[in-house]
Amino acid sequence: MEKLNFGNTGHKSTRILFGAAAFYDVDQLTADKCMEHVIESGINHIDTAASYGKSELRLGPWIKKYRDKFFLATKTEKRSKKEALEELYRSLDKLNTDHIDLWQMHLLIDEDHWQQTYSEGGALEAFIEAKEKGLAKHLGVTGHELVVPKMHIRSLKEFDFESVLLPYNYALMRNEQYNKDFNELRDIAIKKISPFNA
Repeated sequence: MEKLNFGNTGHKSTRILFGAAAFYDVDQLTADKCMEHVIESGINHIDTAASYGKSELRLGPWIKKYRDKFFLATKTEKRSKKEALEELYRSLDKLNTDHIDLWQMHLLIDEDHWQQTYSEGGALEAFIEAKEKGLAKHLGVTGHELVVPKMHIRSLKEFDFESVLLPYNYALMRNEQYNKDFNELRDIAIKKISPFNA
């Protein structure tokens, strides 16, 4: 399967990632059968989140056994330093690992949440500390909804994240404002996240 640079992480991710939101409410047997297919297909990038129900827990046995085969990304929706760090440690425990390859601020689209994240005692401080301690190798930001490109622009101006995740599809790009904001974000990312240019 073809691999491409993922953001500015230096990792070459398979073109297809495994989105582990699918494990939100499944038993371990179901998760195990799915992960067998993930392994067989050669997918090397798993994307999960603390808010994805049982996902991290179901992935845990596979991460413990195959940690070196996966670029592992998880996310937090906590906006204070204290809560974000507490959630990261819970994620590490569930995932049976001592580090995350990519820790992401999830759904950072609400103005109040954005202000809290970047204020004193906000989640950004947790992210910086996690990277300094080796708990997270890389840092990113994600989101959905029509406002997400505009919010990601603000986030990249505030901090040099190594990846941004947001939807890109025909329906959304027909929205004039989303299209405009997405392309502005892309131009900024090309400058700040160089592999985006590849």
